[in-house]
Amino acid sequence: MDSKTLIRFIFFTFIIALLLLLTLTNIPYPLPLSNGGALLECATNSRRCTIKQPPKPTTRRHTADVPHHPLDPLTLTELNKVRSILLSHTLFQNANSYALHSIVLDEPEKAVVQEWSQGDALPPRKATVIARVNGETHVLTVDISTEVTTPVEVGKHSGYPTMTIEDMTSSTWAPLGNAEFNRTIMARGIDLKDLACLPISLGWFGKKEENRRLIKVQCYSMDGTANFYMRPIEGLTVVLDMDTKQVVEITDKGRNIPIPKADGTDYRFSAQNTKINNMVNPISIEQPKGPSFVIENGHIVKWANWEFHLKPDPRAGVVISRARVKDPNSGEIRNVMYKGFTSELFVPYMDPTDAWYFKTYMDAGEYGFGLQAMPLDPLNDCPRNAYYMDGVFAAGDGTPYVRENMVCVYESYAGDIGWRHSESPITGMEIREVRPKVTLVVRMAASVANYDYIVDWEFQMDGLIRVKVGLSGILMVKGTSYNNMNQVNQPENLYGTLLSENVVGVIHDHFITFYLDMDVDGADNSFVKVNLKRETPSPRESPRLSYLKAVRNVAKTEKDAQVKLKLYDPSEYHIVNPSKKTRVGNPVGYKLVPGGTAASLLDIDDPPQKRGAFTNNQIWVTPYNKSEEWAGGLFTYQSHGDDTLAVWSERDRAIENKDIVMWYTLGFHHVPCQEDYPIMPTVSSSFDLKPVNFYESNPILNIPPHFEKDLPVCNAAAAA
Repeated sequence: MDSKTLIRFIFFTFIIALLLLLTLTNIPYPLPLSNGGALLECATNSRRCTIKQPPKPTTRRHTADVPHHPLDPLTLTELNKVRSILLSHTLFQNANSYALHSIVLDEPEKAVVQEWSQGDALPPRKATVIARVNGETHVLTVDISTEVTTPVEVGKHSGYPTMTIEDMTSSTWAPLGNAEFNRTIMARGIDLKDLACLPISLGWFGKKEENRRLIKVQCYSMDGTANFYMRPIEGLTVVLDMDTKQVVEITDKGRNIPIPKADGTDYRFSAQNTKINNMVNPISIEQPKGPSFVIENGHIVKWANWEFHLKPDPRAGVVISRARVKDPNSGEIRNVMYKGFTSELFVPYMDPTDAWYFKTYMDAGEYGFGLQAMPLDPLNDCPRNAYYMDGVFAAGDGTPYVRENMVCVYESYAGDIGWRHSESPITGMEIREVRPKVTLVVRMAASVANYDYIVDWEFQMDGLIRVKVGLSGILMVKGTSYNNMNQVNQPENLYGTLLSENVVGVIHDHFITFYLDMDVDGADNSFVKVNLKRETPSPRESPRLSYLKAVRNVAKTEKDAQVKLKLYDPSEYHIVNPSKKTRVGNPVGYKLVPGGTAASLLDIDDPPQKRGAFTNNQIWVTPYNKSEEWAGGLFTYQSHGDDTLAVWSERDRAIENKDIVMWYTLGFHHVPCQEDYPIMPTVSSSFDLKPVNFYESNPILNIPPHFEKDLPVCNAAAAA
């Protein structure tokens, strides 16, 4: 390495280290608050009201945080204490090397949480720790009060824990210490100062990848654009030992493929110059009386007839717990869902060539969906009336840090209708009754390298919960020698779509699997498939030749509840409480309304599909087991697929009238198109959890309509 290259390498290493320090340090930051916007004077008939400027952004260090609920996440103080306890333990004192891959709350047993009431003493606070010590994986429980550390037996499974932020960051610059890599980069015409590299999980494809943590690194040129993803150094792949940071192998099979141009790739507002297109006027929802929701003790959300516990999580992103709804007739607070979260994201790319075959990501288990959550952008990610919540996580050495503004909560009104009816003039009755639909949204957004995921949990006053996933961000593209489709003899060999000169968007799938521990009016529930069957009446019964009949089948065991959705064999999927009936005798329940129904088409023996076997069905139902939360297994990185939802469900355990968990996978097939270049418009899909005979009648029958006198007309006013 010559002196100039050495200087650049030292500079680059310094910058990476500085960025890592900023990421992991508990830096003060401004916290946008709810209840506001610009100072507005609002005329409401003869009355005038003022929407006040929100309080000045404040700095929150979380040093004074204390838990108030059994499910509250570990506080900054607790994380520091766990770190201190661990470092004084013999296992770590005698270690040559260690990394703390996860430190999260060890949640109390369900029965303990369900019996706890506000004002009761909290159950003992414990942490679950996943650590790598001297190359071995350990799962530990740390009692924060007694300072006792206990090993946890989780069985023998393949795979490694979720990567730490340090694993990912250090892997991106480690190849620069290899002279062959540097020569290869410069031979491709790239200045080392313009280099950007990504850590890419490599899945599992055989024994040569076993017995050590490996990662692949691929690089891009930042010259001329912030959107380096559109400028791949195609065909260059580095295999790296993640523990030693030594280069194992360098493959370069793209020397004849040019680096795509930078022109037209920068998506930033500042780069658009005169091309800004103001097609619509600004829009905002004002709330003169403030929002209708409250967040008590930092994590209990109460809105309309709903209340639930909300917390950020480094692996799942957001966890919703103890979701309960108030019955409008009885006033009873009724259980709906004990716990719901994103369990895994499986993203296989459909290019079998050397530099692409291994791109079959597990974004939660390999990278940490919550670790990749970025601070939300006020006014754009979330509206002006949003409340923001931070995540407090542990770095690889156990030091706590803050992921600010990770989650937002806000009320939404998009002009949707809760219910309506207008009577036809032929009846002579002048009736026009309409009710607006206002909902509460919990949102997070994760940027897993190039791709952005927006996850919404939306609560409606009629008892429905809608879970929506939006896909945006930047395509992972492939460099090519082609500039135009007229040069391509066999388009299918592109493995995607030519988006621009020398740029191919590779076909891929997204599968997002959700864990849904439904406790409808209690823990013991049953799964019922309500199959719609075509029936033929006799000629004496009816002139009709066919009609549909609902046939109910209660699943006895897990295999009865494995569902592949079929368009021409439709069913409804109910979770019911057989011991609770409505006034007229129907079992109370909720139903899953599927959406985003793309299914995996990969061969079930393909190594990526073995690891992602939880996508073999869209719906699974399993008996509740505290250790079965991660659809891809506890240790996903380089796993062989021996500890997945599909493996657990093969036991075919009893699920009728039991404490059960439902799993649903949202699926997307993505054949890229030119509109996805250089950044993708958001594409969304959702599924619903909808009451079915849960209430005695329409639960929002008595909500009022909007009246003009209640809605202020707001005009900008001079600041007071």
